Amino acid sequence: MKLIAHFSRLFVGIIFIFSGLIKLNDPVGTQIKLEEYFDVFATDFPFMAGFWEFWIPYALLISIFLCALELVLGVCLLVQYKLKTASWILLATVIFFGFLTFYSAYYNKVTDCGCFGETIKLKPWTSFIKDMVLLFFILIILWQRKVFADKKTGVLVAASVVFSIALGVYAVKYLPPYDGLPYAVGQDIAKNMKPSAPLQFKYIYEKGGETLELDQMPTDTTYHFKEMVTLNQDEAKAKITDYNIWKDGDSTDYKAESFVGKKLMIVIPVIKKANTAHLDAIRTLAKSLEGSEVKVWLLSASNEEEVNNFRHEYQLAIPSYSSDTKVLKTIARANPTIWLLDNGIVKGKWAHSSTPDKNEILESLK
Repeated sequence: MKLIAHFSRLFVGIIFIFSGLIKLNDPVGTQIKLEEYFDVFATDFPFMAGFWEFWIPYALLISIFLCALELVLGVCLLVQYKLKTASWILLATVIFFGFLTFYSAYYNKVTDCGCFGETIKLKPWTSFIKDMVLLFFILIILWQRKVFADKKTGVLVAASVVFSIALGVYAVKYLPPYDGLPYAVGQDIAKNMKPSAPLQFKYIYEKGGETLELDQMPTDTTYHFKEMVTLNQDEAKAKITDYNIWKDGDSTDYKAESFVGKKLMIVIPVIKKANTAHLDAIRTLAKSLEGSEVKVWLLSASNEEEVNNFRHEYQLAIPSYSSDTKVLKTIARANPTIWLLDNGIVKGKWAHSSTPDKNEILESLK
């Protein structure tokens, strides 16, 4: 039993460290998921709508806290620091996450819970099963807690706290250190909009009262067609399904135009939430590229009036276009983000706090 207890400790510890690391790499992604949950609960429990809406402005802080907590608790298990206390907190944490994943799965509310960030997408029921497996092993740890002797490893735990907070803050300020999303540097946006693999089908027919599954459509007219089933829908799904750019009152296909030539996009998902501290640098960059082969666009999901007022206030003499909020938040983990395309291939991405100059832009296009 001692062997099982130690296996449980190591298994849960590694999973929590892995999960925490992935999400601390992109705490804004977890923030977006938390906001989705708050919105869902505010709608489903209208008598508590004010309570859930209260937390939305603090979603980023909660995200960093929860992600750091996961990593630190995992470290506590591995180094056997205050294991009893850590195990009880782990139990509460996994029950909390289990409730969220069950609610998502049963009511089909948030179809991607974000348990492992955007890097590893799990369906809600898969994520719920994962939480139940973790719950099982955590209960073993609590049951066999006398097996574990606490060790003087507080320095390691303290270091993990500092590391966790530093990584989360860095990712928010300078974008995720590792970008695994389909809009990352090096990605071909147009290619990512195509199916990842050829679709495969099976055809359900009926003949003589017998149901048959065929891998191709029969030529025999005595077969009666019932349905066609896609076998690899998830595997064949395009990495990008909702990328679009438009301008109200204009029929031009700006999505297609964004794949032609060199485009520098100033991506501001929500104008009201934009960090304006570095807009002078962004304005200087845009002005320095006037007359060059690099065309500067402003992309936002905010309404035209808000965008125009923003452009005039900060003297951004660049054309503005609209796109979907979710798409822009996927592209831009910082608000604003500078996003560089060359014939649809991403050549660079910078947070507003590290706005490049003209030379860096041109160097990235080589």
